[in-house]
Amino acid sequence: MHSKLLKLFNSIIPLDAEEEALIKQSFKSTKLNKGKFFLQSGQINSHVGFINKGLVRYYVIKDNDEATFEFAEEGEFIADYQSFNNKNNSVQNIQAIEDCELLIIDYYSVQHIFNHTKHGNLLGRIIIENRFDVMVTQLLSIYMQNQEDRYKHFIANYSNLSQRIPQYLIASYVGIKPQSLSRIRKRFAQNNN
Repeated sequence: MHSKLLKLFNSIIPLDAEEEALIKQSFKSTKLNKGKFFLQSGQINSHVGFINKGLVRYYVIKDNDEATFEFAEEGEFIADYQSFNNKNNSVQNIQAIEDCELLIIDYYSVQHIFNHTKHGNLLGRIIIENRFDVMVTQLLSIYMQNQEDRYKHFIANYSNLSQRIPQYLIASYVGIKPQSLSRIRKRFAQNNN
C-alpha cells in the first residue's frame, strides 16, 4: 500500500529503514468513493492525502457555478496547504472523480516526520515547492489565457487523463459550458490536422 509513496520519497531523498517505517506508520490507508469529498469549502483541511489509485478535482464556487481549476491523479499529493498549515477554513473543494485509495497524514504526524528524519524538512520543502509551481501555473492560466488556450493547457497537462475526466468537468476547467467545449475541440482538431 505504501510502495508508490516510498518510491516517490526515495526518488527525492534516500530514506533509511527507520525512516521508511515511520512514514508507513504515519500515513493511514483510506478510501474515498466517487463523488465524495476529501475537502469541502468552509472546512479546515486536517489531512494531506497521497493518491495511490484514483482521480480527484479541485474546484471553487464562482458566480454560483463550479469552477474546476486542477485535477490530481495517482502518485500526487492533495490538500489545501494554506488551510492545512494555518488551520483556517478552505475555499476549495477536493472531490473524487473516481473511487480513490488514499494514504492520509495529519498535521502533527507531518511535523513529527519533519523533526525525526534526517532530511524530513528537505522532503517537505521539495513537495511544497512542486505544489506551489502547479498552483502558480494554474492561477496564471486562469487570468492570462482565453478559453481555447485553457483547452490547450488542459491537453498539454492532462492528456493522459482526458478519457477518465467527464466532458462537463473539462468544460468547467476551461471555463465554458459543455456545448461550447465541443466547438473548441472541433477547431482544435482541425488546426492540428
